[in-house]
Amino acid sequence: MTSRSTRRTLLLLGVGSAVAATLAESAARPCVARPLPEAQAPAASPSRTVKLKPVSYWARVFEQSWDYQSVTAQPMSRSKDSQDHYDLAYTLDGNVAMFRATGATRYLDRALAYTENVVAASSPSTALPRSTFRDRYRGWGSSKSGQGGDEVPLYESYFWRYATQLLVAMRQDTKVHANAGYRARYDRLLSFAEVDVFEKWFTRGASETIYRDRTHMAAHWALIALNLGQLTADADRRARYRQVLTTIGAQIRNQMTRNPVEPTAYFWSDVWGSTRRPGQDVGHGNGVMAYVVEARDQAVTWNSADVHAFGNLLTRVIWPGGTTYHEFVDGTGSDNGWIADGFVKLGRYDPAVQHRLESYQVVNDQFAANMALNAKILRA
Repeated sequence: MTSRSTRRTLLLLGVGSAVAATLAESAARPCVARPLPEAQAPAASPSRTVKLKPVSYWARVFEQSWDYQSVTAQPMSRSKDSQDHYDLAYTLDGNVAMFRATGATRYLDRALAYTENVVAASSPSTALPRSTFRDRYRGWGSSKSGQGGDEVPLYESYFWRYATQLLVAMRQDTKVHANAGYRARYDRLLSFAEVDVFEKWFTRGASETIYRDRTHMAAHWALIALNLGQLTADADRRARYRQVLTTIGAQIRNQMTRNPVEPTAYFWSDVWGSTRRPGQDVGHGNGVMAYVVEARDQAVTWNSADVHAFGNLLTRVIWPGGTTYHEFVDGTGSDNGWIADGFVKLGRYDPAVQHRLESYQVVNDQFAANMALNAKILRA
């Protein structure tokens, strides 16, 4: 997975499993997220002063793949197979991060175009001949990985966590939000995300489609709920987003324990309620980190001690140095070093972590874009 296409092929997808009993119960009785007891939370250590590469440096790295990105991403955005949208999520995240880092609308325009193409490729469920749902919602089937043309909640959540992040970025940029053209596009995409993504899968059975049986799969929906909760004008929808966010956030929070090989770092299993080693694999752990970072920035569930513990997990356990990249969060196994979809975002909290990341060997456009955003946040 040193190339994007290779690592996409190797990602395990885990579609169709029954949800764990703990999450099913939480869906009925939303939890209130509580911080871990102080004795269980690894203590933060002071950051040292370091000289970091500026946003402009990472923007130049990102631009090196600008033309190639368009050639590969445009066909995926127009595809009617939702697995292509799953793969497109990385490129979408990169462009959203670059817009947030630089304010340049060329990145916003590309991210919008990809997302609008995905919406345009949707069809009524009743028109998807192999859908098992065939209801009033719009969506996409998938036949590329043994899904038989059915609609797949994982693929959609993987893409729409970043499509809703795009909408948050547009809402937070006052000039963009005040622009009539951008505002109209924002409104259309928000409506689609609320109805034909979140409402659709919640109505179809939240215990199976949203409260998933693995931490990383549930985390995608937590990020979507976090984003939509900031944007919706509907009080009932906001309450439902809060329910999903609080429930999944508390479950993930309760998974965290001290790392068996590094007491200042976190450890967790992707299986609810389990503390068995080796725990979460790093590749899928990126999905948990993508949610944690944005939730921390909104002061939801996670605090500064938490993100410091995750930073120590990255720099002391997952990547202890050089080109040694471990496969699991207990520091076992050997992997290819893909952290662009989540763990890289921890650099925004600590200059020392960002400085370590500057020497990372596995760099692609998503990594560069998030390093640019880290650099902007740290300078601010």
